[in-house]
Amino acid sequence: MHKQTTDVKELERIANDVRKWSIKMTTAANSGHPGGSLSSADFFTALYFSVMKHDPAKPDWDGRDRFILSNGHICPAWYSVQALAGYFPVEELMTFRQFGSRLQGHPTRGTLPTIEISTGSLGQGFSAAVGYALGLQLAGKPNKVFVSVGDGELEEGATWEAAMAGSHYKLGNLIAVCDRNGLQQNGSTEDLIGLEPLAGKYTAFGWRVVEAEGNDMAKVLDAFKKALAPSQKPTMILFKTVMGKGVKFMENDHQWHGKALPQDKAEAALKELG
Repeated sequence: MHKQTTDVKELERIANDVRKWSIKMTTAANSGHPGGSLSSADFFTALYFSVMKHDPAKPDWDGRDRFILSNGHICPAWYSVQALAGYFPVEELMTFRQFGSRLQGHPTRGTLPTIEISTGSLGQGFSAAVGYALGLQLAGKPNKVFVSVGDGELEEGATWEAAMAGSHYKLGNLIAVCDRNGLQQNGSTEDLIGLEPLAGKYTAFGWRVVEAEGNDMAKVLDAFKKALAPSQKPTMILFKTVMGKGVKFMENDHQWHGKALPQDKAEAALKELG
């Protein structure tokens, strides 16, 4: 199994590298979604370097926890954290969105061995994660299923069907993590289709809800610790984050949701990230 750590400073360093690679990749491709990749970097890092059971040497290990990126467009952060964990050479990150690359703009099953299911059609990965969790539960296996969802994605009706099913089948092995940065392609989630009270809605649907600051590594680790406590309820972690976190001119600006930084701005962002 991959060597894990609870060293906050080390995890922060890795998350910073995830941010830098996410910018390099999307700028090189002149395409992609850097904003959410930066906001989710901390909890992705915690997942792969501190929380999940997985093994880069044996990606199809039966004892692994499953991970599904339902909000598939923020795959630059996911690809980066996998490369840094040792699943493939970090140099391959620069092939992002190129013809023939394993690293497409949305995760595609059959390219990387870690991609459990193709995602990107928002709402569908969440439903698939419920199916994975139910299958593992029926097989009597202890594996956890982690699924990443975007807050804009939670406006999709399919996510609420998944939430009902997760509760109905008492899927205590299912942990959803929501990148609650409050922004989507065209602006604020609350201006477009308001989600609040989001915690109250998931509680009413029969989920255990954990709320935490998603860009504070110590608080991220504490949130996962709470989520891993035994329960018959599925868990939704609402991570309050900042879109574009770490780069001041990107922070809380929805225009960087789905637009790559031009070279000059990328250089400025990388300089700010150190």
